[in-house]
This record gives sequence, structure tokens and C-alpha cells, in this order.
Amino acid sequence: MVTRYGLLVCASLILGSATAQAGLLAPVEFAAGHYLPPPPDAATTAREMDELRAIAARSTAEARAVAKKDAENETPTIFNDAVGFDLAASPQTFKLLSLVGEEEEDDAKGAKAYFHRDRPYAAEPSIKTCTPVKPGKAANSYPSGHATRAFSMGVVLASLMPAKSQEILARAAQYSERRLVCGVHYRSDIVAGTDLGRKVAEKAIERVKSDTE
Repeated sequence: MVTRYGLLVCASLILGSATAQAGLLAPVEFAAGHYLPPPPDAATTAREMDELRAIAARSTAEARAVAKKDAENETPTIFNDAVGFDLAASPQTFKLLSLVGEEEEDDAKGAKAYFHRDRPYAAEPSIKTCTPVKPGKAANSYPSGHATRAFSMGVVLASLMPAKSQEILARAAQYSERRLVCGVHYRSDIVAGTDLGRKVAEKAIERVKSDTE
């Protein structure tokens, strides 16, 4: 099992290498079309919309409140319960995961702009979201940035804490699924975000390992 001390040592070594770079990965490495298929066709999108309606119908006020809380927190502390302590109390680890989060944000934004898919609430006004949204077009649904972030940070954290990997990855999946409860993404957005997040993490781990060898 990785102790808190061991986690800090690992993170410190990796962070020391990563901060020397302008970013973990060169932008060309993450051109969206290299890693993600296009969003589903109209028939599949219609089925995904039906799923969102079903989720909305069965979601309790408590479930929506929890989903809203997750929507508003994009920091590494989303994994506190999974690891059993406050990651904010481990500065180097927190900084490392935050750096990965910044990398994810750039990569996910590029993918969103490339695919230009409308959010479900923009396509269907009856879909109620758990957080305020601007009216009109919102062509940034694919992939889910929250799912990308959860899995990019989660896979890196799991690599540092292998004894907690299942709990960490389960939390990443839970966090991502709650975007459906919020009504702000389709199922395929979550799947694409999960895939992209894993790829960001894998590439980042490869990069920092090579820099510390």
C-alpha cells in the first residue's frame, strides 16, 4: 500500500519534472480526431435523449443536489472519500493533479470545438439542468469535460495509489455519471470524456516517467 509519505515523494518527483514544461503534452498530440470517434447519429442521439428523460423522471431532489455539488467542484478533492484523506493536505499531490486537470481542460476544449455538438438542453428545452445555463446554443457537449477531468486525474492518482485504484476509478465513474443527472450531457459524451481522460492520463504518465528516469 502506498503511504501518504510515499505518495508525496512520488508526486514531488513527477511534479518537479512536469512543471519544467509549458504543458504536459504538445497540442498536436491531442488533436480530437486522433482519439475520439464522431458523436452518434440522430437515431442514437434520440435514444440518448430518452435516457435523459428517464433519468430525470426517477432522480430525487437529493440526487440532483449531490449532482449539482459535484458539478461545481472540479478540484482533486473530489477523490477525498475514495483515498480516505483530504488531498488538499498533500500539496504536491494536489498540484500534480491540478496540473493534469489543466492539461485536460485544454485538450477537452479542443475536442469540444472540433465536434461542436449541442448540449441536450439546447436541443430539447424540456430537459432541466441542475445548474444554471445560458439560453440558446451550447455546442460544447462532446466530450464531457467533467468526465475527462475525472478520469485524467483519477488514472494518475490511481497510479500513485494502486491499493486504492478501484475506489478512485469508481469515484471517477460516479462523478461522470452525475452529469447525466444534471441533464447537461448525453451518454456518449460521458463515454468519450472517459476515453479522452484516460488517454490524457496515460500520455502524461508516460511523459513524466521518461523525464524522471
